Amino acid sequence: MACLVARTGRQLQRYDNMGRRQVVGCIPYRYKICSDGSVSDELEVLVITSQKGSGGMMFPKGGWELDESVEQAAARESLEEAGVLGKVEVKLGKWSFLSKRTGTFYEGYMFPLLVTEQLDIWPEKNMRQRIWMTVEEAREVCRHLWMKEALDRFVERLTALQLQQEDNVL
Repeated sequence: MACLVARTGRQLQRYDNMGRRQVVGCIPYRYKICSDGSVSDELEVLVITSQKGSGGMMFPKGGWELDESVEQAAARESLEEAGVLGKVEVKLGKWSFLSKRTGTFYEGYMFPLLVTEQLDIWPEKNMRQRIWMTVEEAREVCRHLWMKEALDRFVERLTALQLQQEDNVL
């Protein structure tokens, strides 16, 4: 059973050696389900609205806390903000970015999350909307440059894996 209450507060928050808050996010993804119930090879990613609803779309992300691994934090943020569970995959990278809202620098880590379950009720359901869309659509609406870069790395990785699998079949 998943916890249906979001963590709050900053007392367990991680900071790097330069004093930047460390945040973790996921690119939740799945392969589109066809009308006949089969799974296609068309990739979909899940974006969410900002908490206040006025900041555009983004991928789930939030603080990495002292009592969890970076992968646990990524999975927790995806559950809390987007209501999805799944398999956290290999890290896409680390970014330093400036928060426009607070004017402070952050260190952000992003992971792909292969979604295995989408919940009807989740901790931030009343604060956010979630929308499945194509990679191209997500790239257009995502407001954070560092998240767009993570999305590009994710697509490059999937493309390389697909080419490798095709070579192995031949």
